[in-house]
Amino acid sequence: MKILVTGANGQLGQDLMRVITAAGDEAIGIDIDTVDITSREAVHEALVTIHPDAVINCAAFTAVDACEDNAETAMLVNGTAVRWVTEASDAVGAHLVHISTDYVFDGTKIGPYVETDTPNPQSVYGRTKLAGEHEALANGSGVAVVRTSWVCGFFGNNMVKTVHKLAQERDSLSFVSDQIGHPTFTSDLAPLLHRLAVDRRDGIFHGTNQGAVSWYEFVQEIVRLMGKDPGMVHPITTAELQPPRPAPRPANSVLDNKALRDAGCAPTRDFREPLAELLRLL
Repeated sequence: MKILVTGANGQLGQDLMRVITAAGDEAIGIDIDTVDITSREAVHEALVTIHPDAVINCAAFTAVDACEDNAETAMLVNGTAVRWVTEASDAVGAHLVHISTDYVFDGTKIGPYVETDTPNPQSVYGRTKLAGEHEALANGSGVAVVRTSWVCGFFGNNMVKTVHKLAQERDSLSFVSDQIGHPTFTSDLAPLLHRLAVDRRDGIFHGTNQGAVSWYEFVQEIVRLMGKDPGMVHPITTAELQPPRPAPRPANSVLDNKALRDAGCAPTRDFREPLAELLRLL
């Protein structure tokens, strides 16, 4: 099976390329240096030339705060470009798996969000990613939209790498305790996305690791697994962050993987397992 990965140089894209190849499928990666996905012509030309069996769209403008000041670019990359990828995938008969985010929700729900809950994004990033969902699903079928959250992996920059560095430089760390979610690791997310592509599943799915924690609790676990005292991590509120973050964050980002369970997919691991694996590699 030939699978095209957009955003192949990102932290998720790089793990996807490895997972697809390890499974015996052909992985072809593109990124901004080879194909401009905001160009309809470039996207269609690439897909007609490659003619993949499936496309996993990881390309996105994910700098949440930067999106606030670059709304037009964010919409172009996270929204309009998804239309071009969807059109081109449909034209060559490729199954599309598109990556979305917990930021499509406003975070006010009591309890985990399921796939059928109504989105209400509060940031430019969230609104543009929701626009991308709508573009991906516009054809009505043949597309899987996978919302994920708090993504970390061996490649690229993420919270685990940041904390790993800071915990070796400082005696005290402060992180917010009033934002909760599911940390998700590319080592587990990539195989899930590959399976959805191979099985040609369609619909909206929440794909995360298991275990709901606050950022404060997540950092405590990172520090603990590093062999340091979790007491060095102190809780603060979002309102106490200095400087304040430009983009609002959902207080509740917990995504229930209900659609995957209903489809008979095996549950993902508790986040602490892939976290320990990642820390051993750093």
